[in-house]
Amino acid sequence: MRIEEVEKIFSNGAMPRSSILLVNFSNLVSHADLTYDKPVSRSEEGLPVGNGRMGSLVWTSPSALKFQINRVDVYANNSYTNSFNKRNSDYGYGCGFVDIDFVDFGEDVFPNERTLQHLSAYDGLVTVKGKGITARILAWHKRDVMVIDINDQREQAVTINTNLRMLRSAAVKTKNHTATSKLGIRDGRIILTQEFTEGEYYCSSAVVIGILGREVKAKLANETEVRLAAEPGKGSFTILIASAASFDRKEDVIASALDQLDAAAAKGYDGLFEENKKWWHDFWSKSFIHLHSDDGVADYIEENYTYYLYVMALSSRGKFPPNYGGMIWSTGGDYRAWGVQQWWHNVSCYYRALLPANRLELMDPMFDMYTGMYDACALAACQQWGSKGIFIPETVWFDGLAELPDDIAEEMRDLYLLNKPWEQRSIKFREYAETKHPHSSRWNWKGRGSWVEGHWNYTQGSDPYSCVVHIFSSGAKIAYQYWLRYQYTQDMDWLRNRAYPMLKGIAEFYRNYPNVKKGEDGKYHIHNVNNHEPLQGAQDTMEEVAAMRGILPTVIKASEILNVDTEMQPIWREFLDNLAPLPTNDQPNALNPKDINTPRLWSNGLKPIVHGKSVLRQETIVPCIHYDLCTLETDEKEMIKIANATFENIFPNGIGPGTSISAIDRKLIAAPMLGRADVVKIMLPNQIRCLSPEKIFENFVGTGRTGVLANRMSLSEGIQAIGVERLGRASEVLQLALCQSVPAGPGKEPITRVFPAWPRDWDAEYTLLCRGGFLVTSSMQKGQIEFVEVKSQLGGEYRLRNPWGEVEVTLYRGGKKWKNMDGSLLKFKTCKGENIVVVKRGSSPDQFKRVILGNVKWH
Repeated sequence: MRIEEVEKIFSNGAMPRSSILLVNFSNLVSHADLTYDKPVSRSEEGLPVGNGRMGSLVWTSPSALKFQINRVDVYANNSYTNSFNKRNSDYGYGCGFVDIDFVDFGEDVFPNERTLQHLSAYDGLVTVKGKGITARILAWHKRDVMVIDINDQREQAVTINTNLRMLRSAAVKTKNHTATSKLGIRDGRIILTQEFTEGEYYCSSAVVIGILGREVKAKLANETEVRLAAEPGKGSFTILIASAASFDRKEDVIASALDQLDAAAAKGYDGLFEENKKWWHDFWSKSFIHLHSDDGVADYIEENYTYYLYVMALSSRGKFPPNYGGMIWSTGGDYRAWGVQQWWHNVSCYYRALLPANRLELMDPMFDMYTGMYDACALAACQQWGSKGIFIPETVWFDGLAELPDDIAEEMRDLYLLNKPWEQRSIKFREYAETKHPHSSRWNWKGRGSWVEGHWNYTQGSDPYSCVVHIFSSGAKIAYQYWLRYQYTQDMDWLRNRAYPMLKGIAEFYRNYPNVKKGEDGKYHIHNVNNHEPLQGAQDTMEEVAAMRGILPTVIKASEILNVDTEMQPIWREFLDNLAPLPTNDQPNALNPKDINTPRLWSNGLKPIVHGKSVLRQETIVPCIHYDLCTLETDEKEMIKIANATFENIFPNGIGPGTSISAIDRKLIAAPMLGRADVVKIMLPNQIRCLSPEKIFENFVGTGRTGVLANRMSLSEGIQAIGVERLGRASEVLQLALCQSVPAGPGKEPITRVFPAWPRDWDAEYTLLCRGGFLVTSSMQKGQIEFVEVKSQLGGEYRLRNPWGEVEVTLYRGGKKWKNMDGSLLKFKTCKGENIVVVKRGSSPDQFKRVILGNVKWH
């Protein structure tokens, strides 16, 4: 088929495309589909359905379809809780169990040998087929309704019961916390509500179920379950499951859920499916990655990347980001390992890859959560640390940190800043701390514990240190994501109202932190802090020095762009100019001191330290991961030399097919940032595969000795902590290997590189978003880069590192030859909305035009 004929197929405009590559998104996205030819053995392997706010895995028993309805905005408690002082005891997200039971007396409908389940990622649809039963399941993108179209073709018609069950007893009291659940029936719909209260805190949810196309009878089955029975009959009918949640005691969540259900009922299944299908097709057209290698490894990476985007679209379009350990996929009620607080190290797995993927809207819940806690973080900076600006903890509740009584705050400052001996804690402070949750960054020095005579006794060290109490760099990493969003969008309102306050808040926290002091050498040093989790109570740790060196030039640049706080610019510059250098092993008191046979390497920090002697010899590659401190554009040769030596030293035994890497390990990000295609080729698929789960999973035995689940998710964080952290990390690495849009340092102008770390024997084609709002499409076939196409969405100057070295190139503008250029850096002006194609001189864009139809390319 000629290209002209194929173009007619897509001439309705439903598939936005580049001027060169015509993408059949239906075929391409279908690579991420899941197909089961028998029921899964465990609920955590169910097929995911959601609309970004509400979701469930879908699994079967021999007689029923099963769901646990979860929402991103349902929390049993908040930062002010005094009722959950035991780890993993806090909970949220869950709203209710739903079972659609097809059998009273008769044959099973979902037996092992006759059950087929299919997830269509392109349409956002799950289909389950059993003996005489077909169910099509979707979550309406616009409103919070899950839609199940049932087609019953069994010879003998029977009653089909939809059962709505509580997650726990009707009334549960945990110290000051209460959880009450109620069942109800209204106009042929069944209802389950929850209310969580503790002091002034309140959260409620409702699940409402109705049926279209069948007569129904609703009745209470028992004190924890209500049932909606559909009359026996052959043919199709539709079950609607609506939900709502609120933190407002005055809001009627039942009315809200009924309103959602009525809106869906007015459209019917066919209308909802068509509307949903359009939304999903538009979603997939925003960008793509297509990969192929003869051994199938590149294809495997592609399908997992596409699936990651699918899962994020299902779970990240609400008021809050889903908790990393379980997301909205819990199937076992309230319990999930690690509770419901957010660890940025884990959350970052999900969100750092979304900007280049051109899925900016999926980042809104994360940004909204951290912006929403700004005032609480500003108060925490003052109360907890005696500083200014904002303190965003590594581990935090969805609403930030609670306000402390003045006397507790004063003693906390003295203790945490080491101005008061830990053993001199007052009785009042000890008693106040006793009721606080130990996962919180503020109280994380409270170790694991046990019940002794009805009292929960926790272990504790002889000091205030722990994994996360003295981590400040998480706030810097979060603030830098705000800056990156500005760079990708050039949105001045975003920079002014959202990004700049975060950048300034973090910069001012560091500048005023009491344990940042100018030493005898005239440099500002930071004392008694962590280097993320393993190393505690050290000096000039890499994480914290790198954070300051990343945030300060960025806040200065943002201040200049906005022309605000001009009086602060020289103050910030003085701080930056006199800041301690990144720690290296040749500095006095380095944690991993250099010997005669060791090259100069980055160090985790300087001595003395309190905890973490076991990691003294471990090197750190942080500058290649965060803040654009060390990129392929960096012109400091010594920094690049140290970076490569440090990276090599991290893998002293080399890298081979069996080299494992944990689900959330970030060091692989450094590989494409250093141009290491050899490492990407081996370690990228290894991270997706979860080699050696018995070594790298949090609770391998407790989760049933599982690795990657059938639905591509994993339980790497523990029981019911269902998620795709590793796919998010791998997606970031993949995009950086294909296309980088990075500056020579923080606050500097970005330059695009195509295929900077891509294996030459793997074919690849993609459209990805670059900083400046440029959509870049490129292709590598048989080791050769064919072209670079730039769609300028905003206008402005585009900077491209010449993909062919110093070779002369030809630029085509609007489909016509424009000019020739040469040199290693190509810079040219663009107008908003135009396409510019760059090819090696002597080539033409026309010779590369083709259709991408899955693994089949028509020329």
